[in-house]
Amino acid sequence: MDARHTLHATQRHAGWDNSLPPVVTIEPGDSVELSCLDASGGQLGPASTSASLGALDLDLVNPTTGPIAVDGAEPGDALLVRIDDITVSGHWGWTALIPGFGLLADDFPDPILLQWLLEDDATVAELPGGGAQVPLSPMVGTIGVAPAAPGRHSQIPPRHVGGNLDTREIRAGTVLRLPVEVPGALLSIGDLHAAQGDGEVCGTGLEVPATVSVTVGVEQGAAPPTPMYQTNGPPRGAEVADGVIATTGVREDLMSATRDATRAMIDHLGAVAGLDPAHAYALCSVAADLAITEVVDAPNWVVALRLPRHVIS
Repeated sequence: MDARHTLHATQRHAGWDNSLPPVVTIEPGDSVELSCLDASGGQLGPASTSASLGALDLDLVNPTTGPIAVDGAEPGDALLVRIDDITVSGHWGWTALIPGFGLLADDFPDPILLQWLLEDDATVAELPGGGAQVPLSPMVGTIGVAPAAPGRHSQIPPRHVGGNLDTREIRAGTVLRLPVEVPGALLSIGDLHAAQGDGEVCGTGLEVPATVSVTVGVEQGAAPPTPMYQTNGPPRGAEVADGVIATTGVREDLMSATRDATRAMIDHLGAVAGLDPAHAYALCSVAADLAITEVVDAPNWVVALRLPRHVIS
């Protein structure tokens, strides 16, 4: 039977640093259950308001539980991390528009905090203020190993060794492959989301504290250049059975096209669902998926933002 280990949210750090001592050393094939704080590092709670965003200590955000040393993992190996289960802790989550952060930061200069109520065993959650039902699909936002470069490195940007990938498909059943750069790999995990769309356009998903269970393996000499993953099912399930609503951006610059597609969806949600721009922007971040749909017909590229139709039906 696999050895099992438990890590608590107090066993956390903010910043990648290969000099951090591991909180536990495991054998390949062992399973680990990690309790993780929300992305604010516990600075936000159910009683927080939009004004609370201005008091956030950014050095404490996006904490990860760990690091975990894996016996025998060496530079050049691949670390295989299977996500076995994700359980949201409690009945609360948040999404925020943070000044200076997000795809449309210039459009939304004011801090806005949305508080979500999550019912036991619920498969959907109502957008704060109403107007939409968001399917819940818990995922891991930040998962990675320590880089070879010395010193402390921010956990906000994603890296070639993983980190803040914010990839919705890193969920239960997915196997993630990470390139090992230091002995023991030093795996850390955090930033759990109850829901997020591909792109996470406002900069936050439906942020929650949660517990994640993983099983870890090592494949010698098989390090990928950047993270790879394999899922056990389609990108989305029943929530897209009725189709999607999509807006597009068509530009020479992909980022400009992405902004255009997002702004068009915000306008559409205001027109058909009565959502104010901030709530529409947040809904795009937690429930709509960005996709590059065409890149070969120069000089313009096409980006689509797709929202499951039933979310606002």
